[in-house]
Amino acid sequence: MANIIKLDGELRTDFGKGAARQARRGGQIPAVIYGHGTDPVRVLLPVAATTLAVRGSNALLSIAVDGEETVTLVKDIQRHALRQTVDHLDLLIVKKGEKVIVEVSVLIQGELTAGTTLSLDHPSIAVEAEAVALPEHVVANIAGLQAGTQILASDLVLPEGTVLAVEGDVVVATVDAAIAEAEPEAESAASAE
Repeated sequence: MANIIKLDGELRTDFGKGAARQARRGGQIPAVIYGHGTDPVRVLLPVAATTLAVRGSNALLSIAVDGEETVTLVKDIQRHALRQTVDHLDLLIVKKGEKVIVEVSVLIQGELTAGTTLSLDHPSIAVEAEAVALPEHVVANIAGLQAGTQILASDLVLPEGTVLAVEGDVVVATVDAAIAEAEPEAESAASAE
């Protein structure tokens, strides 16, 4: 389950591209906090701590501004096109007990049967879970599966309190027969003729 990372922020009073650039030069990342019928709150967050906090998917951040803490879920990250640094964050307010839909990665467990390969159609899948207890991944077990087997969304192992947010018949992965390489003996016999 996801950890809630605490960050200290400060209210942003200047708006626009110039103010955002100046904030980034000063070691801060502009962000906006919204949701639950409240007016958007624009804040500045520390670059180093925030960049580390949003490395994983579905990061939960507790933002402290003027002594008031707000738990948020990272909904969007804007990155610099070349440097890939975090330029701006959109943060959605979440409450304990509230369910949200997020994309989580599919973790493959088990060994493939000899002579088979795995084709992963969906490396991540949408699930619904409690906002403050989001899973990091769901599990697809491939142990002993034969060629031609499809792993459906309904076959995934979900953590307790998590349900699929997609149809159960969505194909997540397929086990296929490995493509056999041409026999070297057959090639040499053909070239001798």
